[in-house]
Amino acid sequence: MPSFWENIRFPDDHSAEGEDMATYVSYPVGAENVPAIIVVQEAFGVNGHMTKVCDQFAEQGFVAVSPAIFHRQSPNPKIPYGDPSVPTYMGNMQGEEIIDDINQTIDYLQNMYPRTHGQKIGIVGYCLGGRVTYLAATSCPGLSAASVYYGGGVNETFPDGVNPLSLTENIEIPVMGNFGETDTRPSPEHVAEMEESLKRNGKTYDFKIYPGAGHGFNCDERDSYDEAAAKDAFDRTLGWFNKHLK
Repeated sequence: MPSFWENIRFPDDHSAEGEDMATYVSYPVGAENVPAIIVVQEAFGVNGHMTKVCDQFAEQGFVAVSPAIFHRQSPNPKIPYGDPSVPTYMGNMQGEEIIDDINQTIDYLQNMYPRTHGQKIGIVGYCLGGRVTYLAATSCPGLSAASVYYGGGVNETFPDGVNPLSLTENIEIPVMGNFGETDTRPSPEHVAEMEESLKRNGKTYDFKIYPGAGHGFNCDERDSYDEAAAKDAFDRTLGWFNKHLK
């Protein structure tokens, strides 16, 4: 798929004033005006796996973009799997800054990038990105659908006091969830807590737990990769976005 890196510049009145947020953009051949999907990284940055995920969605007729949401700590880090610095990156993230990053990405897609102007936007996130995706579903206008892959920490509070699960009542878009049975973050109990909150607040959602699958089952560069679960979850997510974005 054709692709390039874009630098999204933050306005002067934002927390990332003067910074650029590197963003990988992949688009369908010959695309003129198509829906977009924001692909939110795992805890390891916008690495080769995440760019490949973007390319997968582009092959299915979407513009797919992946912003480097660690940009306040390092411009565009690609962190090796198992690197001990990962908890530090994650621990320094603030809820309001994440919301800002996703809102700036939405603005880029709505107002600056011609291939997606006027089109609907979805969001999908993996691992850390699943937590970000749930938060974005509660707090970022301009999204039309979300898919959460094994997002741990949805029920936990960021250092600035933002708790994604506590904001469930604000969700106005359909939310899909794909989770592993043997995962501990989120555990099946945590998934049930998310589901109960969505149900109690009358939200549209579709959750699935894959038997025998663990955390990171979608990533074919990790030992936890589960090919069958990854394929089914992609097919489900693709169908979700085809229904709600096209």
